[in-house]
Amino acid sequence: MIRRREFITLLGGAAAAWPLAARAQQSERMRSIGVLLPAAADDPVWQTRFGAFLQGLGQSGWTIGHNVRIDTHWATTNPSEIRRHAAELAALAPEVVFAYGNSTMGQWRQATRTVPTVFIAVGDPVGLGLIDSLARPGGNATGFMAFEWSISGKWLELLKQIAPSVKRAVVLRDVTLGSGASQFAVIQAVAPSVGVEVNPVNVDSASEIERAVAAFARSPNGGLIATGGAPVRQHRDLIIELAARHTLPAVYFDRVFVDGGGLISYGPSYIDQFWKGAGYVDRVLKGEKPADLPVQVPTKYELVINLKTAKALGLTVPPGLLAIANEVIE
Repeated sequence: MIRRREFITLLGGAAAAWPLAARAQQSERMRSIGVLLPAAADDPVWQTRFGAFLQGLGQSGWTIGHNVRIDTHWATTNPSEIRRHAAELAALAPEVVFAYGNSTMGQWRQATRTVPTVFIAVGDPVGLGLIDSLARPGGNATGFMAFEWSISGKWLELLKQIAPSVKRAVVLRDVTLGSGASQFAVIQAVAPSVGVEVNPVNVDSASEIERAVAAFARSPNGGLIATGGAPVRQHRDLIIELAARHTLPAVYFDRVFVDGGGLISYGPSYIDQFWKGAGYVDRVLKGEKPADLPVQVPTKYELVINLKTAKALGLTVPPGLLAIANEVIE
């Protein structure tokens, strides 16, 4: 086997004949990207999503160790951990940061307001003060919204489709966000047309969620809707367990709940958002300003159904619903 030093010696003067483009590539300076994610590094769902981000960068010509360095911070869903990782990442002063979700962006904005930032899965970036407007963000941040609030009504419709006996639904929401109130307002508007009474529960702590869901489940014909928001995501395992314990058909905003044993989810494809987020990171690295890049809404949504959970709840999933599902877990 030829060692690296011997290989270079064998090349000799051949380097003089390399194309100019190749020489320019060799001297290309190393760029830096920071990544802040509210997840654990060993979570397979998030690894797949992050892989889409890396793939998107690769398709734009970025190669780790060659022309870009990526400092990835897996901050989990714990607010104090997100705060710590945000501060550590800000101290590294990357050229651009890629961040996920409201809670992460909130902590990141506390750490710095100067580093160019691309976010995804943020519910209401204007309401949070991250940007001035969707068309002209201004400042140093841009990216992709979590979803259009109008899809919230679809969650209630899906609950009625998969569990026709449901007459009442408890709606878990994050009231610290304007989008939390907006999501419930849409669900409430749809409720009369499907014959379901909706009851909001503010997601403040694990004990309050458990107490509220237990009280709701004392009456029959109930179901559950978990709307988008960091606290709902933070209590993912508890919410899934409560739905199973109280035999409540449940609809979730993100497929991670269904991967974890939840019944059904409908929401944006976060793999698609990670991939598109890489495209915005590429544009920032190549000189465009976040202030000039419009914030976009998702265009690709996915429906995921867990048949094992449906069976455990005694539900028969309608064939029409199975036919339009993007993925069925058996």
